[in-house]
Amino acid sequence: MKTSKLIAIDLAKDIFQLAVTCSGSKVTSNKAVKRKNLLTKVLQHIGAVIVMEACGGANYWSRLFTGAGFDVVLLSPQHVKRFRAGQKNDANDVLAIITAYNEYLAGRIPRVEAKSIEQQDMQCIHRIRTQIDRNVTALGNQIRGLLAEYGIVMPKTKAALAKAVPELLEDSENGLSFKFRELLDDLNEELKRLTERLNEYTRKIKLAAHQQEAAKRLMELEGVGEITATALVASIGNGSAYQNGRQFSASIGLTPRQHSSGGISKLYGITRIGDSYLRSLLVHGARSVLSKVDKKVNPNEKSVWLINLKTRIGFNKAAVALANKTARTAWALLSTGESYRGANACH
Repeated sequence: MKTSKLIAIDLAKDIFQLAVTCSGSKVTSNKAVKRKNLLTKVLQHIGAVIVMEACGGANYWSRLFTGAGFDVVLLSPQHVKRFRAGQKNDANDVLAIITAYNEYLAGRIPRVEAKSIEQQDMQCIHRIRTQIDRNVTALGNQIRGLLAEYGIVMPKTKAALAKAVPELLEDSENGLSFKFRELLDDLNEELKRLTERLNEYTRKIKLAAHQQEAAKRLMELEGVGEITATALVASIGNGSAYQNGRQFSASIGLTPRQHSSGGISKLYGITRIGDSYLRSLLVHGARSVLSKVDKKVNPNEKSVWLINLKTRIGFNKAAVALANKTARTAWALLSTGESYRGANACH
């Protein structure tokens, strides 16, 4: 994607930094622009390529500029940061975006695909559900902690706690004061409300999963359910931003961290960069598969590979290895539009 004019924009809430280059190198302008004037300024350069960091608001501006006829490239902030020269300020940040774009043209860094409205909607559902789930966990831990001060130890699981607290409130001989019973009842009602909200968002995700063709194909993979499938589709769409499955897997931190020099290669644990939510879903799904693989009556070739892998390197490392394989396969299914054909080839 080569052009004689390039517009780099450092996004912000109100004051944006806009730089214009000609012939891919000379910066002809590097100025601050207010939000209300940004579109007007950009429309003065019809035919230019627009490059921005994939940060807050980037998807909105990308859709807006694409609709106006511009080619838009989004780059990951972690790549752009490496090219900033001098101190941290908007003028230097936007110049770093230009340098990163040249690296993208040279094929040394990938782009980030802009998300559609549907993808953003699904990501919002996932993020709200995750926050509610955290609140349920935090409130449950608070209830356990408070009861421990009264000498009452509660079960660890959410379902067991939800069952035990009402029974505790009905027990008049457990030594709890009337005041504390009022407080505990209030906390229990809040816990029930949060749990109902969590279940509602889970139902939304499951319904969407069975309505999306791409998500249904992903759910054919071992360890991929409705939540993981919709999260993958919302995150990478058709996978066109990645050249191959390994690049996608690396982008969410499932590949080894490397420190090599002088012809000596050293590989360490996974990098854990990128989307931690997506990575955790894939790893948890892999753990579920591994916990059941020994119980298969007629194991296929992949099951045999997993059993041997688990024996050789341990459960946790095997789970990460399987999550890595699942991520690569998921990318292949999304990028080609094909259905999962089973798991005969494992290497």
